[in-house]
Amino acid sequence: MKAKDLIATIPHLESYKLYGKVTKVIGLMIESRGPEASIGDVCYIHIGKNHDKKVYAEVVGFRDEYVILMPFTNVQDISLGSIVEATRKPLQVKVGTSLIGQVLDSLGNPIDGSILPKGLLNVPTDQNPPNPMNRPPIYEPIEVGVKAIDTLLTVGKGQRIGIFAGSGVGKSTLMGMIARNTNADINVIALIGERGREVREFIERDLGEEGLKKSIVIVATSDQPALMRLKGAYTATSIAEYFRDLGMNVMFLLDSTTRIAMAQREIGLAVGEPPTTKGYTPSVFAILPKLLERTGTNDKGSITAFYSVLVDGDDMNEPIADTVRGILDGHMILDRKLANKGHFPSIAVLNSISRVMNNIVNDHHKEIAYKAREIISTYLEAEDLINIGAYKKGSSRKIDTALQYYPKIVTFLKQDLYEKSNLEDALNMLKEILPKDDFE
Repeated sequence: MKAKDLIATIPHLESYKLYGKVTKVIGLMIESRGPEASIGDVCYIHIGKNHDKKVYAEVVGFRDEYVILMPFTNVQDISLGSIVEATRKPLQVKVGTSLIGQVLDSLGNPIDGSILPKGLLNVPTDQNPPNPMNRPPIYEPIEVGVKAIDTLLTVGKGQRIGIFAGSGVGKSTLMGMIARNTNADINVIALIGERGREVREFIERDLGEEGLKKSIVIVATSDQPALMRLKGAYTATSIAEYFRDLGMNVMFLLDSTTRIAMAQREIGLAVGEPPTTKGYTPSVFAILPKLLERTGTNDKGSITAFYSVLVDGDDMNEPIADTVRGILDGHMILDRKLANKGHFPSIAVLNSISRVMNNIVNDHHKEIAYKAREIISTYLEAEDLINIGAYKKGSSRKIDTALQYYPKIVTFLKQDLYEKSNLEDALNMLKEILPKDDFE
């Protein structure tokens, strides 16, 4: 480094450190007198007899002259008078192409305890969404390898979609299929609030060796502190942004947005926010749009994002589901009744929508999708009459057509877990099973 460059760094060097002391620990909250810090800054809490160990914590608020901190790990070893050291920096993680194939925690460290590869760059986890004027319109479809989505709910490069379902209906399995089958350049997958048992199952069974080779997985299990679960989503998003800025087409999968909201609720209640809608604090509804808007397109690349939403009691209008649905560019609803019938993926096509589909597919594709949806709709409207034998064949030409072709469409929409499909073949297959006179 040249002398003038060294001289230029002098004003930015820290000539002293700022310290404080822990005065109170209640539940998730640590209160300390000092140090001087800002919201979002990371602090080290020194623990152990010789203060030779560090616990990471983040400044989440202030009360009078006290600093309120949230730890990234458990608080068992923190005692009254523990030294708090300010870093005067927000959380940063190391990112680079050599991370592909790795499974990381919320702080960006390998979850198996191995050492990070060299040559990585530091990036902050909390960044602003792209300027709306720098977002190119979405005009190009992206294949996800799921027939029901590619044909009837076509997704565009840079689109953000929600997958809404109750527990045990197949969200994680569907996301694993998308990760394996998509033609995106790289997958960034965030498993937030998952059971510890499910993490390895998802990686080995749903994602598989083939999927992991082009993926980076970020894991924050349900037993970890609220701040680690929340930061897992921020870390995953910042990694996806890094690859988007390299000009890549990124597939981003986050499971689940509801658990992020729950983590933020825990933090908000701990720092004294009032509970509002169903116990969720105002900060929950403030962070969701900021986090979800970070994905999508920018002037360099794109992040196509799927966010799963765990719907409480299958109520699609509960607060988090309603808020997320209003932010994203479309939603896919998984139906428990279809799952119980062995129909997988259990996507309720008529209740789902891709808001950019009409802008990214040609008229021929629109016509095929419209006809298939029309047949499904006609059959479901008459299903009760058909099942009780009250409908007589010949009473309605539309219902007769639906009776003939609905079972074929249902068979088409079903897809085996490891069955791969591409958009063009799937569209031709759907066209072949629809009435021929509609396309003459």
